[in-house]
Amino acid sequence: MWIAIRSAWPLFVGMVLLMVSNGLLSTILTIRAQEIGFSETIIGFVQSGYPIGFIFSCFITPRLIAQSGHVRVFAALVSIASTSALVHLITYDPYSWGAMRVLSGFCFSGIYIVAESWLNSLSDNKNRGSLLSTYFVVQTAGYMVGQMMLGLSRPGEIGLFIFVSVLLSFALVPILIAATTQPSNDEPQRVTVVELFNFSPMAMIGGFATGVANGGLVFVTALYARSVGLSVSATGYLLAVSTLGGLLLQFPLGTLSDKIDRRLVIAGSATVTLIVCLAMLLVPGAQTNTPSLFAGFLLLGGFTLPLYSICMAHMNDHLKPQQLVAASSTLVLVFAAGMVLGPIVGSITLDQFGANGMFMMYIVVAATLAGTGIHRILLSDKKIVDGRDIVPIASTITPEATQIQMDD
Repeated sequence: MWIAIRSAWPLFVGMVLLMVSNGLLSTILTIRAQEIGFSETIIGFVQSGYPIGFIFSCFITPRLIAQSGHVRVFAALVSIASTSALVHLITYDPYSWGAMRVLSGFCFSGIYIVAESWLNSLSDNKNRGSLLSTYFVVQTAGYMVGQMMLGLSRPGEIGLFIFVSVLLSFALVPILIAATTQPSNDEPQRVTVVELFNFSPMAMIGGFATGVANGGLVFVTALYARSVGLSVSATGYLLAVSTLGGLLLQFPLGTLSDKIDRRLVIAGSATVTLIVCLAMLLVPGAQTNTPSLFAGFLLLGGFTLPLYSICMAHMNDHLKPQQLVAASSTLVLVFAAGMVLGPIVGSITLDQFGANGMFMMYIVVAATLAGTGIHRILLSDKKIVDGRDIVPIASTITPEATQIQMDD
């Protein structure tokens, strides 16, 4: 395992820089938009442009790679992403900001596709799981560090945006140096959403619901933090705490789902989320007391962010080997579609109900997940084609990366 990880170190270094820049950019945009005067609802629509661009890139970037090669596409996408970050400094309307978020989502998705293609080319049956797990930790840790950097400068100033652009440019170096051979240009097959639902209703509903939850957590938490009066630096730490919760509980929940019915783990985690949200709404001072607020978001992230990996593992349990890549690729797109809805719904509920709106949204999502899990357990038998251990998956995974999980 360590030999494979050492061979992929330039890729992981480049990915850390990319995720730090992405985590920082996603956060400072929300704060800067508030300073400009965008409403919560407008900010939600602007931020939803990122997953929209992500979805488009999953279809378009593989074709670009087939025409121009991985190296050229990667360099072009990083350059465009770097430029789009700076455009936010010279425009002040939601239309251009939304367009830049779509462009940013397109670029980052394409960047992940290229990076994950190289990761797949470096893996084999013996190290595939360990490499993907390391990739997940690197992505999550990098994103968390980026969120914590929010307090280095005021989001309305030029410094953080330039820093994001510089990080993106530096991320080019280790990955391009390591790109001695071109990975395969094969585009993964897809299955329809209807076929995916027939394979696994739990995975289909769970994937979309976790997309909504993750989209809300990533893009709306900063709005929530500001609505309850947290400082800019404290807002970054609150975001980082929710990401840390997902990192800490990913492996324990995943291991538990390898031992018992995965649907029970999904339903149980959603129930915990439901209880946490009710406590934040009903316990006096829960949202104004800093320790309880941070503890709540630690649990919220911990029992929400890992569920996508478990949903995908549950789906894979019910598929034949030749079906895995196509179905997993479609689940990625279903998850991304949920992420489009998350910022919109979260920002609208904040706009209408104040700070409580965020937890109201999560109560609905958690109830949906818990109810679906319990319903599927009671309705159907657990039919496993071939027991497969879970592999942690980051929320930024692309359809190409689903191949890394599968045996040759």
